[in-house]
Amino acid sequence: MKDKKGVGHLKTLKDYYRLFFASNAILLTILAQILIPKSALSFTKTQSWYLYFLWISFALSLAAALFSMAVRKKGRFFHKSYFIGASYLALAVYNLATEKLSLLPEIFFPSPNRILEVFVKNGPFILKCDLFSLRLLAISWAIGIALGLLTGILVGWFTSFNYWLDPIVKILGPIPSTAFVPLALTAFPTSFAASIFLISLSVWFPVTILTNSGVQNVKKTYFEVADTLGASTFQKIIHVAFPASLPNIFVGIFNGACTSFITLMTAEMLGVKYGIGWYINWQREVLGYANVYAGLITIAITFSLIITLLFKIRDKLLSWQKGFIKW
Repeated sequence: MKDKKGVGHLKTLKDYYRLFFASNAILLTILAQILIPKSALSFTKTQSWYLYFLWISFALSLAAALFSMAVRKKGRFFHKSYFIGASYLALAVYNLATEKLSLLPEIFFPSPNRILEVFVKNGPFILKCDLFSLRLLAISWAIGIALGLLTGILVGWFTSFNYWLDPIVKILGPIPSTAFVPLALTAFPTSFAASIFLISLSVWFPVTILTNSGVQNVKKTYFEVADTLGASTFQKIIHVAFPASLPNIFVGIFNGACTSFITLMTAEMLGVKYGIGWYINWQREVLGYANVYAGLITIAITFSLIITLLFKIRDKLLSWQKGFIKW
């Protein structure tokens, strides 16, 4: 029987090979960086931030491997070791194609060292842009999720609201929110307000649809028990329909999160005068592709952390589902 993720003990030589695979891969990447000379065409003339990054990565991976060996248990690092090592080897191949051999035009494909240099020199400004985007995203999510929950419950519970709102949802919802950019920039006084409208709209539709579906699929026996206990309509919605619909609601929020990321980048590139999307577009226009790559990495890390946080919240609120539904 295979060991589950993060479970089991280190037993065989293959286990130890996997445990130290990441460290060995990073060390190989370091040797390639030190021993292979840079191309004469390379733009990299500054301090080797890339080499510092590799040494720090090697120290951390080695420490994690030694800790696992000391406790003689497989853990998260053991499970991810192959992936981590392969990622650094891929980074080494990319560095060979740019800084070392100049197989790719470095103006469009900057070396890892140039990208890390951007983080070192412009890190505070990139962080400021990222925080601006997060503020815009947080406000839009609050509005979009709240309106989506309200609309979904009204459409799913009340026949009269379903009659009037359901056709509107089905007509407007499938239209990409980015299609409303010209209208939003005209209708709203500022580009910031227009961006909030566009992002909120992108979140509203999936939350509405999945909330509606969740409410309509709640087992009737739950409501019969609530009626027996004398629950009012409001109590049945809040204490029965809403909790039972949470699995569907979270699916809607996840779908809305993905579409909101796309809308956020589009809105910032078109109108907002700050934010990580604005930063990427600005650097692209001035041919600062190392800065563009740094912005893309920032986006990847930020959005990955947001999705991870959403999963943690979902697991906490829906812990009662474990054993009934396989996640």
